[in-house]
Amino acid sequence: MKLAEALAERSAATRQVEQLRARVVGSARHQEGDTPPEDASRLLAEADTVLVALESLIRRINRTNTTVRVEGIGTLTDALARRDVLRLRHSLLTSAADAAAGRDGNGPRRQLRSELLMLAALPVAGLRADADALAKEIRHLDLRIQQANWEAELLD
Repeated sequence: MKLAEALAERSAATRQVEQLRARVVGSARHQEGDTPPEDASRLLAEADTVLVALESLIRRINRTNTTVRVEGIGTLTDALARRDVLRLRHSLLTSAADAAAGRDGNGPRRQLRSELLMLAALPVAGLRADADALAKEIRHLDLRIQQANWEAELLD
């Protein structure tokens, strides 16, 4: 099985657990004399089975991520860490640019001459250019990660 297929299975299993959780919650209590919509105990057992399989799958994915190499970066785990930090940095820069540009509702407008004018403390254009460059780097890194996911076989 390819790593990408395992990632899709992990996502499906996670969704299944969430759906089972919602069904358990909906069936955990009922009024006296009524029957619950579903057997909550059976649903919990089914969720436990899915969780055991999910844990095994996650272990295999993590083991694979630590051995697969991405050229110029290191392991796939290193590439994922790099992507996470790039996303955080991109978010920081776009938030800073938005705040400096007045997109938080406190823009450079004033209604009366006696009101104080709000000025940008950061170079908005430079921040946006940096954020655009980061977005491009994130896209390229995502492609390399996707490629590695489709090329790598999942380890046991």
